[in-house]
Amino acid sequence: MSVGAWEPEQPTTAKAEIDREQLQRFISAVESGKSLHDALAAEDRSASQLIRLPVQHWLDESEAWQESEIWQLIRFFTLAEAQLPGWDAGAESAVIPLAKALRRRQQPLNKEQLLWIRQNSDNRYLPYGPL
Repeated sequence: MSVGAWEPEQPTTAKAEIDREQLQRFISAVESGKSLHDALAAEDRSASQLIRLPVQHWLDESEAWQESEIWQLIRFFTLAEAQLPGWDAGAESAVIPLAKALRRRQQPLNKEQLLWIRQNSDNRYLPYGPL
């Protein structure tokens, strides 16, 4: 009898594709004022892996968006954690690098935006991540 060693699968290091059309649908869903469950198609509701993409993915992606669009994405991901099953992300939330992207542009979240995030989320890491 022989005993082998079990090797866990290594996570892929390939860059995940971010579909900008899908992100635009996320923005439209937030702007509609409806619950995200009602405003999104099933395909978009099941894309929860996006909220947990690595920080650098979101920092790179944010370069293609205007500040107002980044704010709408922050709103979407904040609401998605609260309203959609499987979207909880804690300290891995896309909100954190998106808020960082705004700070890098010298456009940090203002007091009203910070209060909105606090009122719509119970994720203690939003918007700036763990200390």
